Amino acid sequence: MTFTYRYFLNLGGLAVVMLLLPGASVAQSWGAATGKIVEVGDPVGLPGVSITVFETNFGTASKADGRYTLRLPQGRYLLVFSAIGYVTRRDSISIRSGMDTVLNVDLTTDTLPLGDITVEEGAPIEAGLYTLDAETIRNMPMPIQDVLRALKVMPGVVANNELSNQYSVHGGGFNENLVFINGFEVFLPFRPKGGEQEGLSLLNGEMAKDLTFYSGGFPVQYGGKLSSAVDVRYRRPEDTGEPLNGSLYASMLDLGVTISSSLFNRRGSILVSARKSRPSSFFGTQELKGDYSPDYTDLQAQFRYILSDGHDLEILGIVADHSFTLDPSSRRTYFGTISQNAAIAPSNLQALWTQFDDASFEDDGYQTQFAAVRLNNRLADRFRVSHSLQYFNTIETEDLFISGSSILFQVDPGEGNPDAGDGLFPIGLSRQEDVSDNRVEVQTLTADGQYRYAANGHAFESGWSFRRQGFNDRIDEKSVITGRSLEGEIVRIVADSLRDTADLETWQTSFHLQDAIDVFSDLPGKLLLTAGVRTDYFEFTDEWTVSPRLQATFELNPITKLFGSVGLYHQAPAYRELRGKPEVGETILGALNDELRSQRSFQVVMGGEYFLVSRRFNLRGEVYYKKLTDIISYDIENVRVAYSGDNDADGYAYGLDLQFRGEFVPGLESWVNYGFLVAREEFKPEFQTEFNQGVIPRPTDQRHTLSIFIQDYIPNDPTWKIHLRTLFGSGLPYTPPVPGDEIGNIVLQAPGPRNSARYPRYFRFDMGVTKHIIATPKS
Repeated sequence: MTFTYRYFLNLGGLAVVMLLLPGASVAQSWGAATGKIVEVGDPVGLPGVSITVFETNFGTASKADGRYTLRLPQGRYLLVFSAIGYVTRRDSISIRSGMDTVLNVDLTTDTLPLGDITVEEGAPIEAGLYTLDAETIRNMPMPIQDVLRALKVMPGVVANNELSNQYSVHGGGFNENLVFINGFEVFLPFRPKGGEQEGLSLLNGEMAKDLTFYSGGFPVQYGGKLSSAVDVRYRRPEDTGEPLNGSLYASMLDLGVTISSSLFNRRGSILVSARKSRPSSFFGTQELKGDYSPDYTDLQAQFRYILSDGHDLEILGIVADHSFTLDPSSRRTYFGTISQNAAIAPSNLQALWTQFDDASFEDDGYQTQFAAVRLNNRLADRFRVSHSLQYFNTIETEDLFISGSSILFQVDPGEGNPDAGDGLFPIGLSRQEDVSDNRVEVQTLTADGQYRYAANGHAFESGWSFRRQGFNDRIDEKSVITGRSLEGEIVRIVADSLRDTADLETWQTSFHLQDAIDVFSDLPGKLLLTAGVRTDYFEFTDEWTVSPRLQATFELNPITKLFGSVGLYHQAPAYRELRGKPEVGETILGALNDELRSQRSFQVVMGGEYFLVSRRFNLRGEVYYKKLTDIISYDIENVRVAYSGDNDADGYAYGLDLQFRGEFVPGLESWVNYGFLVAREEFKPEFQTEFNQGVIPRPTDQRHTLSIFIQDYIPNDPTWKIHLRTLFGSGLPYTPPVPGDEIGNIVLQAPGPRNSARYPRYFRFDMGVTKHIIATPKS
């Protein structure tokens, strides 16, 4: 039985990182292994020999004269010496602090006949493709342990809310990302307003084997969305024949237990996990003060069984329940500008202070059930088929009554201000009451089939899917503002009101065909081409789309790979896009736009990866361009995406992703990512207003992002590990309000120039410590 204890500390200063990292390196008490590598019977040194620590990627390579130096923390290691044409050799070595330990190595030539050589397939290198192993996901310091939150340190990903698992990729929207578990598509909550309402995602890191993430340019077998695809594969205990095994993790915010075992003499397996998260203490620094009570629970089970040779069955079931309650007390919000030189441009800083009534409350939640079954069959040595059936159901509720009085202050941003009652000048008073009793139920039934055949350097794949969706939507919400008119009379204004129910059933289908080609038969893996096309049909809007795509990977030399992709991507409008923003007095069904077309993106991704032999680090870079047409514009309200309901804009996005990745210490991978992004949109003439003319930033236009993930050992005890995560992002755009309709002396707010202002930059630092304990050692 394995137990893992994790403690996570959330800090807010880069100085902490700068202090910790040098300290960690010094505390490790490093020494070095050094020596010369030659062929047996020949004193001439062998260049380019790989030297790694056993079962890690940490190491170096010999120089032109065959000499090498490998710095290591104090301890005993098994080093692996390997080179093409030579028998791999392993030697143990003891490293002492501050000393060089000499280990000279003689390699024997490999006389294995060429026909007996087997080339092992490594991790694929494709445009936009990145991978994470399960151990890294589990050890990553995050406020709440969640696989989707781990994506925040992947290239191309933008996420600026530590409470939320929502993310955007290469300037896309939150709802433009595909999420899979074992190839089964799952869905995020449909209508959360804030990140605190989301809970954990359905992806369970304790059950995971690995994660595959496409930041763009993904092939045709993945469904019709514009930005990215992530697929988490769960472990298969029958592959290793592991006996009954369990693990437990705990932090101050969540805990989980996982049990797995192979069954029936490795003909089957079971994997079960339960998680509980109650991160109420995490909300103490929120702008909105009150009593927060989030509670997330889920249970997942995977069962696999080999029916006969080449035929197996897999079943996955998930039940999740999340509730979020809030008793608000007060809120203070500051907005506006502070001038560095008042003579040139005066400051205009304001503050809105709200005190909520005792009767105010919010009670939200969702219940999700997911079940999937897949039958895999190997009909011949090179012909495999699989068929699956999936059911997804979620019910989301929102019940709130929020009432309170607000005072608008003009703030004097002088030294020492703003403090309570100091430098504040009241300029307005109002009272607002928000009431909601909303419920949405979404049911999805999906059937699909995939067929794969490999022969003569080709890997053919075809597939189909059919999905039926049902929506039951009830909205009952109202927002009332109370103030005094110019005559001094109390005036109540209904700023927003909608009360209606709607039922919608629709279906969609898709087909895809793909061929992966190893172009040079005499040089396997030198040039790989993957060409495919998919077509989708969406019944509600009666629309067919066709999406051709091409990916290529070229091995320039053993340490340099080039890759690229080009293709069309369509995203059919889902219920959220179809509904748009119903006007006051308009029905939900009346707001549905059956003339809405799929959003389209033409994407080009090009890049390369270079392996630094001397330090065994990887340097990877990608550039991308996306031409967007028939955009359905949207606004982001906290994490809720409010769509316009029209194909009202076109746009583009381009940028650069850089990654430096490797093992700074043996067995623990670390990396640094930098991203540059420009995302713009332009409204079509018939949808332009005085506030959205010209080329303007998209809501996810974040110019610079930096993410760092570093792992290290605690000195003298490798069962203790330290994990550091840093996120930085320049300011996202937002639409500042302007005075709207005026009733008496009450002035309502209206959206001003679209995305013309920017939020402050985002910065976050997390530190985690893990302790690995084996309660029952394996025999």
